This record gives sequence, structure tokens and C-alpha cells, in this order.
Amino acid sequence: MSESIVSIRNLATHYPITGGWFGPTPVVRALDNIDLEIKRGQFFGLVGESGSGKTTLGRAILKAAPISAGKIIFHDGKKEFDINTLAKQDVLAFRRQAQLIFQDPYAALSPRMTVRDIIAEPLEVMKLTNSKDETNQRVREIASECRLNVEHLRRFPHAFSGGQRQRISIARALVANPSFMVADESVAALDVSIQADILNLLKSLQHQRGLTFLFISHDLSVVAHVCDIVAVMYLGRLVEMAPTRKLFAKQRHPYTAALLSAIPSLDLDHHHMAIKLEGEIPSPITPPSGCRFHTRCAYAQDRCKMEIPQWRKLDDDHSVACHFADELDL
Repeated sequence: MSESIVSIRNLATHYPITGGWFGPTPVVRALDNIDLEIKRGQFFGLVGESGSGKTTLGRAILKAAPISAGKIIFHDGKKEFDINTLAKQDVLAFRRQAQLIFQDPYAALSPRMTVRDIIAEPLEVMKLTNSKDETNQRVREIASECRLNVEHLRRFPHAFSGGQRQRISIARALVANPSFMVADESVAALDVSIQADILNLLKSLQHQRGLTFLFISHDLSVVAHVCDIVAVMYLGRLVEMAPTRKLFAKQRHPYTAALLSAIPSLDLDHHHMAIKLEGEIPSPITPPSGCRFHTRCAYAQDRCKMEIPQWRKLDDDHSVACHFADELDL
């Protein structure tokens, strides 16, 4: 069995903008030259500003976003295959292995379906059960595992709070018994106390079922609580990746240092000032030449404006894309 469950090589996702009259068609470069390995059983965190390409990467892995170049290899434990070359009849089998937990628990559930029907829908679409009784049994089991009561199954989504709705979404994603889950900002719309409950549920499910998570978030304090390893994205590219403790202890890219400096502290004696990034994130239609972060980086030099930094390993488990990562004291 492969140690990795997802292997990404030189991935790019570009969206052409139609409707122009003159010149070449402009392209939104949502992802560019992404290389990534997600190991089996990991809780893998992906962070960055809005517009950095986090959601696009998660959806590309699930074959829900176009792949313009590169490969995404999925290892299901028995064989491996390139997601981009799957035939239509094989996509349904892949859906059993990889599922998505949506960000908004209010918009993710149909208001016209009962909770039982919402959770049972993947079983019926994928034909994973042979009878209604078997379907009902599977629904009851996964509902209990996600801390939902049996009487909840007869109700409609409007009768539930945000945290309960998110547990329904998690149950729906898990009922097909996948091995890989993408959680796209899955606690961002919830209160802090409810966030903790959902995060603890996800960690519990990970250990019980041997799941692998790609956890997409902009909240670094949440990432620090649940993730084993963290990758940082900026404008469609990875800039740094390391185990969570190592990344929070010592950052090697100026953008990562700026993100972590913005985490508020409850310590009244803590007087560390947040690093202020000047300007806005550039447009993915016309990204800067060289290092894409050089327009906002306090350490940028002429080389940064001309030459794209290579994605390289500083040691066995710490990778970065910065020309001066060995020299900077962040």
C-alpha cells in the first residue's frame, strides 16, 4: 500500500475569460505548478488569503475543478490512477473514495428533504445498498456516529442549528465510507464553541475510520489545533510546507511569518506586533513576474522580481519557495 493517498505533480488550473473583443483571451491562473504529497491518515492543513487558490486545489483533487496541466494521482489502497484521465463510468467509483464537506451548513442541505433522505442519497445514487432496510440501517449507524439522534432523521434542515446541520453534512459525506475527505472551511460559519465540537468530531472520526483529511481554512488557530502538517498558499502557488509545530515555531517564508503574526493572543503581556503587508493581493489574471509575493515583501530584491523561486526542501519535512529562505531571520 502506498504511503501517500494523493500525489500532485506540476498541477495547474486556468480559467479562460470569455467575452473579450480584442487580443488574446485573458486567463485566471487559479493554480500554477503545484507539487504536493498527502500521506495516508494525515490531517493536512491548507491555509492562505482569500483568492489564493485553496478551494480550487481541493476541488481539483475531487475532480470538481478543471485540470489544465499536471497530474493528480490517487492511491486507493489497491491501485493508483490519474484523476484527470478517469472515464465517466469510473468517476462514480472515485466518488465513493473521496468526499467533500461544504463550508456553509445552511446552503449545503436541501430544505425539501428530510435528514434521512439527505444522508441516504449517496447510498442510493451509488447503489451501495440492496434494500431500503439496509439503507435505513446504514443511515442510522452513521447518524449515531456523527452524534445525531434517531428522531432527527424525520425532520427537515430548517429545524436544526448550524452545528447540527454541519454534523448532517458530515454524515452525508461519510455514509459511502470514503478514505479521503476535503473539509473546505467547514467550521468558518460556526460559533467558536460549536467549532470546537465539530473539530473534535472530525478528529474522532479520523482515528476511528482511518480517514485522511485535506482541511482548508483561513483560521490559523484552528489549523494549529487539528492539523499534522500545514501548507501555505499565495496567489495560486505553494510557498511553504512543514509539520504544524515546526511551522509555528519557525517560519522560513515572509508570507507565512506575516500570516502567523496576525494571530491574536490572549496573553495581556504579549506585545508582539503583527507584520503589516502593504497593498492588496495581485490579480491572478496578471500575476507579478518572478516571485508572486515580491510586490508585498519587505525582503524583496531584484532577483525576486525576475526569477521564480524553486520549490525546495530545507530539510526532510520542511519545504519552501523563497530565494533567501536560508538567510532570512524571521
